[in-house]
Amino acid sequence: LAACTNDPYPDADATKKIEYVAFTEAPKTLDPAIAYSTVDDAVLGPIYDTLLEYHYLDRPYRLIPGLATEVPKPQERDGRVVYRVHLRAGLLFQDDPCFAPRRTREVTAADVAFSFMRLADPAVNSPIASTLARIDGFSAFGERLVAARRDPAFAALGVHEQYARLDGIPGVRVHSPTELELVLTSPYPQLRYWLAMPFTAPVPWEAVEHWDGREGRDAFAEHPVGTGAYRLGLYDKRSRIVLEQNPNWYGVQHPEWRAPGAVDPSSGRPLPFLAGMEMRLDKEAIPAFTKFLQGYYDVSGIIEESFDRVVKDEHLSPDMAALGMRLEKAVIPSVYYLGFNMDDPVVGAPAGARGRALRQAMSLAIDSREFMRIFQNGRGVPAESPIPPGIFGYDEAYENPFRRVDLARAAALLREAGYPSGIDPATGKPLHLTFDTQDTSSRGLLRFQYFVGAWRRLGLDVEIVATTYNQFQDKVRRGAYQLFMWGWIADYPDPENFLFLLWSGSARSQGGPNTANFADPRYDRLFLTMRDLPDDAERLALIRQMRALLQEQCPWIPLFHLEEYALIQGWMTNVEPTGLSVPTIKYVDLDPEERARKRAAWNRPVRWPLAVLALVAVVVMIPAVRTYRRERG
Repeated sequence: LAACTNDPYPDADATKKIEYVAFTEAPKTLDPAIAYSTVDDAVLGPIYDTLLEYHYLDRPYRLIPGLATEVPKPQERDGRVVYRVHLRAGLLFQDDPCFAPRRTREVTAADVAFSFMRLADPAVNSPIASTLARIDGFSAFGERLVAARRDPAFAALGVHEQYARLDGIPGVRVHSPTELELVLTSPYPQLRYWLAMPFTAPVPWEAVEHWDGREGRDAFAEHPVGTGAYRLGLYDKRSRIVLEQNPNWYGVQHPEWRAPGAVDPSSGRPLPFLAGMEMRLDKEAIPAFTKFLQGYYDVSGIIEESFDRVVKDEHLSPDMAALGMRLEKAVIPSVYYLGFNMDDPVVGAPAGARGRALRQAMSLAIDSREFMRIFQNGRGVPAESPIPPGIFGYDEAYENPFRRVDLARAAALLREAGYPSGIDPATGKPLHLTFDTQDTSSRGLLRFQYFVGAWRRLGLDVEIVATTYNQFQDKVRRGAYQLFMWGWIADYPDPENFLFLLWSGSARSQGGPNTANFADPRYDRLFLTMRDLPDDAERLALIRQMRALLQEQCPWIPLFHLEEYALIQGWMTNVEPTGLSVPTIKYVDLDPEERARKRAAWNRPVRWPLAVLALVAVVVMIPAVRTYRRERG
């Protein structure tokens, strides 16, 4: 009988609006103060509603109210920058035993303040603690906690009581159950984006103290208690993760509010549409993709082995389209680039105009489109600057003159740099440079060899030096490198989160991500002014000046902005890839009846084993029947 079907799901769920997806890696944590990966966010995001959200359809990305009633605007007061946050009244946490003897309770501004205190708590070790240091008294609160916990009596108290005894963070002021202020010591417009992440979502202190991992209780890192449209129904990291609709969600409790985060912007219908989501562990890409083709997963990436069969000329192949599937693309806010160590005496700033001409010549030899065609199946948008599509300041019409393959101009620039035909006059041989990489795989080396081959056409001798990631990082810290390849995926959709990669304040010597060690006083002045401005004409003008500086100095060879391809089953509707790691499950809809029909058509029952089984049964029973007849004869 088992041979008649390969459906992995219960028959009772066949008519339910449950989305099925695969996961290859379990979340490291579901604690919103710590979680900082797309794997974590896939589970955590739908559970913890945030104060602000992103509009589902608008690009460039636009913030909208979530649990807050409006997007707060900065106000200046006594030399400080103040953001006043208004919570919706009547918000509820999901039902949970931590609220016993009650099932839930109302969300208050104090819960948001509690989340900020956890972010400042060194014992929590949040990865964004240093980012929020501009909040008045934020870092000092953490220091006071460390000092107070040296007293065993204080350390034995629950964290809620500990925070209360220290009077919280001065810059996080609760004025009423639905109002609080965030007070910053200096402007930081990007704070708005952190209010759209689970880091700052309200967390009930009862959950943190109750789910402590003792006496058979879960740890809080595996038992989230949030306010989102979904709650965790099952958490088996080795097999299944199930999200189910949260009946306490404000969009369900109060559809009459027509809150921006609780209404589908295209149809005006109240959210959410799905009853839930089930994630099943599938570590191997090929079996998972096969299940998608059988209709047992609703969305899928495209495995390399099947890419040419699925995609033709950047469109879905006719065979796949005939099955009703759709191809969705989204540019991830990211940038991948080749970088120069600007501290190096040959390729960097110490070489002056010669070094600049050398960098420009090397940029003119690299064909990003061809690289993406060979190594990424064409997935990506060629990069002209650090800023990707969908981010304020991106200009589709802008063309970086040093990002067009032009070997004749490159040769002229090499002569200008003092390396005619790539020859180093000091040695009489091709100029020798080193290209450090942190990928020792054969495929990785092929990718890097592509760049080396392009530079060889200029007469340059570039040597690949492949090491482990840790060894590479050590060389970067010591400045013992010349060329490298790196990438960056945005924390939030703001040009500051890309342009700071070349700000001297982010230098590697200070533990920052400016791996190129680019330092230009003109760029720094423009960056510090641009960083604190709203998205207006003045900010755009500054971005263009910074872009022109980077074009001239060429500390990077921008390569591409990563593009994500996703296959969507025909029964799925309202699917809009965002590129950002933000929860979108509440907007997605599906037709379970259509899915059932397609599954039946794509998975015809295998009935021949039944015939064989019946034949075997007959053969086995014949002797027994004969014996029975003789004995009864």
